[in-house]
Amino acid sequence: MKKSILFFTAFALSLLWSGCDEFLDTTPTNKISDKIVWNDIKVATMYSNIFYAYLDRYGLFSTQEDGNSQFNGNLTEGLTETFKYGSRELGGRNGDANWIATIPEQINPSSDCRLTIWGPTYNRIRRVNEFLVGLYEFSTFDEQTNRLFEAQARFFRAFLYFQLARRHGGVILYTDMNLVKDKNRSSAEDTWNLIESDLDFAASVLPVTWDAENEGRITRGAVFAFKSRAMLYAERWQSAKNAADSVFALNKYALTPNYADAWKGSNSESILEYKYLISGPSHRFDRDYAPFGDIVNEGGKGGPTQELVESYEKANGTTVDWSPWHSTTTTPPPYDQLEPRFHATVIYNGCTWKGKIMENSVNGTNGRYMEYKSESYPQGRTVTGYYLRKLLNEAHINLTSDASTQTMVEIRLAEVYLNRAEANYRLNVPAAALADLNAIRTRTGVNLPPKTGLTGDALFDAIRQERKIELACEGHLYWDMRRWRLAHEDYPKGYNNYRVHGLKITGTAPNYTYEYVDCDKEDRKFLAKTYVLPIPYSELQNNNAVEQYNEWK
Repeated sequence: MKKSILFFTAFALSLLWSGCDEFLDTTPTNKISDKIVWNDIKVATMYSNIFYAYLDRYGLFSTQEDGNSQFNGNLTEGLTETFKYGSRELGGRNGDANWIATIPEQINPSSDCRLTIWGPTYNRIRRVNEFLVGLYEFSTFDEQTNRLFEAQARFFRAFLYFQLARRHGGVILYTDMNLVKDKNRSSAEDTWNLIESDLDFAASVLPVTWDAENEGRITRGAVFAFKSRAMLYAERWQSAKNAADSVFALNKYALTPNYADAWKGSNSESILEYKYLISGPSHRFDRDYAPFGDIVNEGGKGGPTQELVESYEKANGTTVDWSPWHSTTTTPPPYDQLEPRFHATVIYNGCTWKGKIMENSVNGTNGRYMEYKSESYPQGRTVTGYYLRKLLNEAHINLTSDASTQTMVEIRLAEVYLNRAEANYRLNVPAAALADLNAIRTRTGVNLPPKTGLTGDALFDAIRQERKIELACEGHLYWDMRRWRLAHEDYPKGYNNYRVHGLKITGTAPNYTYEYVDCDKEDRKFLAKTYVLPIPYSELQNNNAVEQYNEWK
C-alpha cells in the first residue's frame, strides 16, 4: 500500500485493537458503537484499512510464527526443489520446510503442520463479514461510498477464501453474521462461486485509479489480476483468460525494462502491493536471508539450490550441460553464460554483492559454506553454495538495528501474462499462449529468443518452466505443483525419494574446487493425500456437522 494508507492503517490498528478488541471480535450490537462507525467516514475508513494488513499475513515478508501467516513465515519454495533452508530445528525460516519436505506424514488433523491457516483465516473472514453487516444495516453514507466500502471488503473476503480453497478445496462458507455453530463445508464449486462473485462485484465498482489521498487501495486492475490467478486454481479457464484480458484492456501496466526492478513495487509492472515503513509495519527479510559477512551470527536462513541454478538457460536460449559439476571439478561453473534473471535472483560464488566479491566457500569471508546438519543453525552460512539475491535490498547496510521496508508485490504483470498463457493453453489456443509466453522471454532486460511451434505437452512444459524462472521465490511454484497435481510424481527426476543439491566450494580464488553435494541427507516425499489439507481437529471438535475430507477419513 502507499504511505498515506499505511499511516492510517497503523493508527487504526492501535485505536481499534488496543483495549477495543471486542469491536472486531464480536458482532457490534451497541447502537452507539454503530453510530460512531457508520456516521463518521474517517472511522469507517480506519475500519476498512485493517483488511489491507491481510496482504502481509499471506505474503513473502510475514514474520509471524503463531500460525497467523503464510507457512509460518517461510517461503513455500522450501518445499520444492528450488530452495533449501539451512536448519533442521523447527521454527519459522529454520527447519519447518525441511521437516515437512522429508516427513509429510506429520501433516494430520491433530497437528500444526504450519501450512494450515484455518482458524486465523476464519477469524479474518468474520471481521470482514462484521464490517459488511454493519455497512448494510447502519451506514448513513451515500450509495457510492457504501459501494466502494463493500467492494474493498468483498475483495478481501475473496482473498481470504482463496487462501482456504487452494489448501482445502470446498470449505465452510459464511457471508453474514448468522454464525451457525454446526455447519458442514460447501462444495469446491460453491466455494469458487463465492470467490468469483465477490471479485466480480469488486471489479464492477472499484476505480481504475484512486485519487492521491487513497492511492494504494485495491483497484479494478488488482481485482482482475487476482481473479486471473484464482480462476486457474478453480480450473475456470475462460474466466481466468477474461480476467487477464481485462487487465491488459486497462492499458495501465507494462513490464519493467529491468527484470531486477520487477518485484520492487511503485513501477509500471506492480498491480497489487503492500508497502512497509521503517517505523512499522516493517519486516526482517534482509536480516533473515543475508549472506555471511553482512551481519554477525545471523542470516543465511536459506538459499537457492543447484536444481534452481540448472533450470536457467544461457543468455542465448540454449541449455548448459551441468554433468561436469555433478562430481568434483576445478572448472568454474558457467555462471557468466546464464540469462539475466539468474543474475538478478541468485548470489553465487564470484559475483558482486554490496560492493564485495562473494566467496561462498568453506572458509569464505563474504559468504561461507556449511554442511547441512553439521550445526543446528547456519548463522549466515549457506548449505547449497548459493544465497538469495531476489527480494533482498542491496542498499540495506545496517541489518542489526534497521528493519526492512522493501515493498511486497503481491501481483505483477508478468504473472498475468503467464496466467493467460496457461488459460489459453487449456482452451486449446496455443498461438495465443505462446505469444504471452514470449512476451515474458523477450522482455527488455531478459532478451531470450522466442519459443516457436510449441503445442500440447511441450507447450505446457514451457509454461511451467517460464513460471518457475520468472516467478522464482515469489511464492508460486509449490502451489502450482499442487494445483497441477504433479508434486507427487513430476518434479525433476521424480519428487519422491529425491534430494536437493548444492556446490561445496573449497580453496581460494581463483583456485577453487567444486564438489556436488547432497543438501538434504534424507529423502524427500510428497503424499498425494496432502493435495487436500485436513480440517483441523479443533474444528471437528467444535462443529458436529462438518465432514472431514475423504482423503483424511
